[in-house]
Amino acid sequence: MMDWRLTSFHEFSADQLYDILQLRTEVFVVEQACAYLEVDGKDKEALHLTGVRDGVIEAYARLLPPGTAYEEASIGRVIVRPNLRGTGLGKALLHRSMEAVYHHLNADRIKIQAQEYALPFYEKAGFVAVTSSYLDDGIPHVDMIHHVNKK
Repeated sequence: MMDWRLTSFHEFSADQLYDILQLRTEVFVVEQACAYLEVDGKDKEALHLTGVRDGVIEAYARLLPPGTAYEEASIGRVIVRPNLRGTGLGKALLHRSMEAVYHHLNADRIKIQAQEYALPFYEKAGFVAVTSSYLDDGIPHVDMIHHVNKK
């Protein structure tokens, strides 16, 4: 069973922070062969959603308050361990991330910088592309927006 945890930066132990940064580096720097500044100075302002099973972080997303990366709140560094991709864990992570942004960050919209290959994944969650494809660190991206569903 997955244990979902929403944590501020200052609540992390050194070991938890190390595990998160190691996972992010494994995926975004090594796996994607992309040399960039992964630790970008925004983590201290963020909420961090982790999916933990048997003491191992299996899924992770960074939730940024409005005004941190964009005018809107943002979800980024969305990761599911490679051996768990395609299991529905990414969908659960994204939906929990969106709920946390709307509830804990009191936002009414979310802006993301999606890698182009992941557009269908984000579109299924209600995100809409607001830019054409562009290169960021050599990887095609598209900016997308999600508006809170007001009922």
